[in-house]
Amino acid sequence: MRHGLANRKLNRTSEHRKALLKNMLNSLIKYEQIKTTLPKAKFLKPQADKIITLGKKETLQTTKMLVSKLQDIKSANKVKKTLSKRYQNRKGGYTRIIKAGFRYGDNAPMAIIEFVDRDVEAKRVDKPKKDTAKASPKTEEKKQATA
Repeated sequence: MRHGLANRKLNRTSEHRKALLKNMLNSLIKYEQIKTTLPKAKFLKPQADKIITLGKKETLQTTKMLVSKLQDIKSANKVKKTLSKRYQNRKGGYTRIIKAGFRYGDNAPMAIIEFVDRDVEAKRVDKPKKDTAKASPKTEEKKQATA
């Protein structure tokens, strides 16, 4: 019987499961929306809500706990400065899960987990901006050769 066993195993060892959770939390905080399998999203949702609730408390101890759980100072700062201010008046339910069909290869149920009232621009954090004024030297040579 599974009395009192709270979290899911996800067919992983405890170390792998902890690393998976930490990486998914950091990605969710960074991009504010990620696509994953439905069981992983259901595993991540309560943990993400607890992280936001922890970030809303303005003490040194909670900051240290955030850095300890996330192992990333940038993510901890974003939780403390941005997300905690955004959800200051909300009592809970900071994330939502949207079912997104099934994966092509193995027919696994997919889901999108995102923050409620998320910043749409956060999805493009790592994408480089296209700069038309700065062209690489190779493209300049190609333009001159064709002209």
